[in-house]
Amino acid sequence: MKLQHYLGGLEGLGPVSTETRVFVETWETRIFGIHTAMMALSSQLSLPPTPSNFTTVWTWADLRKGAESLNPFDYFKFRYYEKWLGGISGYFIDKGYITAEELDALTEEYYRNPSKSLPAVGDAAIDNRVVQYLVEGDSPKRDTNVSFDFAVGDLVSIKDVPSIEHSRLPGFLRNKSGTVETVYDGAYVYLCDTGTDGIGAAMPVYCIRFEPADLWPGNTEKNFSLYADLYSHYVETPAAASA
Repeated sequence: MKLQHYLGGLEGLGPVSTETRVFVETWETRIFGIHTAMMALSSQLSLPPTPSNFTTVWTWADLRKGAESLNPFDYFKFRYYEKWLGGISGYFIDKGYITAEELDALTEEYYRNPSKSLPAVGDAAIDNRVVQYLVEGDSPKRDTNVSFDFAVGDLVSIKDVPSIEHSRLPGFLRNKSGTVETVYDGAYVYLCDTGTDGIGAAMPVYCIRFEPADLWPGNTEKNFSLYADLYSHYVETPAAASA
């Protein structure tokens, strides 16, 4: 996760929001519905065709990638579903479904007339696809043979990989050392490519145990450990880290 998305171990960032409602405003439910429909209609799924004009790939990973690519100041300024809206809107523009000018014009139109009805749409085949996706989901596990470089009990170091838009490596684990707790069976993808960060093809995933005193010296409670599931691309031997 980019710095603005995962703030573990940082202090002095102001009060923590205690909002517990899933949806604060009605429009947020629509954003959630749009995202869910996009995932259900994503082209990488092996499901029967529908009348939808949505023909590209969209996953949870793409949503996170889009939200975290926001300017950090905008990221902190916007609420949760506003970040979703930014990521989804940017995706539709990037993929050619709508132009930025068309989106701006429609936005201004609804600002001028907030009571204007949205277009009436709906198709049973699409509705059924969404329900099917909610039941079955989309597993990141792949039937691919991979080699495992580490075993339970191995001491490992965590890389400090470059990340442009999105990373699955928390900042506070970079350049730290831990112990392999679990070697997960099989190979896993992230459902979208993270570029220079290095997550793309299916690879092993390890659960690594860290001692908080090593992560935040002199500023932790005692008698507990921190566990993180990490893609193998982020994990290396201590010798490789010091080379």
